[in-house]
Amino acid sequence: MAGMVALQSSFTSLYFSSSSFICQRLSSSVCLPPVKSIEKPFPIAAKLKRWERKECKPNSLPLLHKLHVKVGDTVKVITGHDKGKIGDVTEVIRHNSKVIVKDINLKTKHVKSKQEGESGQIVKVEAPIHSSNVMLYSVEKQVASRVGHKTLDNGKRVRYLVKTGEIIDSAENWKRLQKEKEKSKEEKEEEEEEEAAPASSSSSS
Repeated sequence: MAGMVALQSSFTSLYFSSSSFICQRLSSSVCLPPVKSIEKPFPIAAKLKRWERKECKPNSLPLLHKLHVKVGDTVKVITGHDKGKIGDVTEVIRHNSKVIVKDINLKTKHVKSKQEGESGQIVKVEAPIHSSNVMLYSVEKQVASRVGHKTLDNGKRVRYLVKTGEIIDSAENWKRLQKEKEKSKEEKEEEEEEEAAPASSSSSS
């Protein structure tokens, strides 16, 4: 009986009230051990832009790049699916350093009919290629070469082929270029007249 009384008295001494822990800090023996933080690399995924803004002048116009080729130059393609082909430069696009070469890098284009009753057409159009994919070509020596610059005795600065020494910016080449321009212009006018002739005949009937 005496043992039961002693056990009951020990339980009463262990009773804690809810107010006994207010504004009190637990002892270090009761506190939980600190959790160690593990540093893991956090990968950052960035989506690439589909386009890049081009460098512009203060007036918002694109910068014009200096190219080693000009309109009328004979060039050889040194890379790509048209590698080894030779043609003349018909147009130079300086803001993105691209050129258009005759009968090279042809792309298929679907042209809609302009008038009722006419069917559409599928034509081949020369697409521009980067100027770094072409080299100047000597028709006489049949060799591709890098381009160099030098000043003549009369003070004129011209381009020449490094391998052959042939001057590109000569008066003869300029005359040849002018003749080719006039010839292509006449051919274009003739094609336009031929296209306009059947249209006028169909309207009169």
